[in-house]
Amino acid sequence: MSLLLSLPLLLPFLAGPVSRAAATSLPPGPAVRLLACSAAGLAAGSTAALAMLAVPGATHLRPVAALGHLLTPLTSGAPGTALAVTVAATSMLAATGALLVRGAYRWRKRSLRARALAAGSPGELVVLADEHPDAYALPGRPGRIVITSGMLRALSAEEREVVLAHERSHLRGRHHLLVAIAELAAHCHPGLRPVREHLRYALERTADEAAARAVGDRRLTARAIGRAALAVRASPGRRRPGSALAVTTGPVPLRVAALLGQSARTPASRTPRRLAAVTLLACLAVSAGASLRAADSLHARIEIAQGETCGE
Repeated sequence: MSLLLSLPLLLPFLAGPVSRAAATSLPPGPAVRLLACSAAGLAAGSTAALAMLAVPGATHLRPVAALGHLLTPLTSGAPGTALAVTVAATSMLAATGALLVRGAYRWRKRSLRARALAAGSPGELVVLADEHPDAYALPGRPGRIVITSGMLRALSAEEREVVLAHERSHLRGRHHLLVAIAELAAHCHPGLRPVREHLRYALERTADEAAARAVGDRRLTARAIGRAALAVRASPGRRRPGSALAVTTGPVPLRVAALLGQSARTPASRTPRRLAAVTLLACLAVSAGASLRAADSLHARIEIAQGETCGE
């Protein structure tokens, strides 16, 4: 069973580099869905694997065996080795749990703060009297689009419409929830940290495409995003809420290039897209299958250790 459980623990390391190819080669919408599902599924698989690795060795302890009504331990090897595996798995589970609790608390705190800021404004648009150019989507009930006076001066009227459409897409799609899922998944397994960053890129690309459709001009959209990013870079020192999604986030040159690229898909370009998607789906399927198979095996061993098989 230990060999079977090693798959959910190792596959997230493969998903990290593959997620980059998925984020850059797939259309933004499918990329977002694939990366979010992969992060959540692989995190669940690795956490379940640690939990199942901790169980067999723990049954050598009398309180645990009595709690499970076990007549014999689940492992027949040396108790010292089984207990060492249990201690290691339990320690990693405890660390993961602490990171998850801290991450969930921080996300909740940021969300409440964002809602409080959003609630203080009567309309969708909040204009801050701030010389530092910035613009971001502030999640809340309802959400708000925050833009500074410095950013308004840095952009033309048409470019402002692009920025507003971009941030409106973040609010409409509730993208901050997907970011939270990816952040919590990264706390579960270090191999999923790159997936979190690539999901953020895919979310920005989704908002870019929504803005391009809203204004009907891809070149204008690319120019507005580029000018906004240059304005922000030229004026550092801004303070933005942690839960905010901004038009200037991520690799802006790559996003601009995607907006200016040809929309036609050549047959040669389909290969990396399919390979990235198939690889991520395969990682997710293998992780889930290995976890379920290991859980079934563990359940059968528990029944045997409880003496139910002999009673039948």
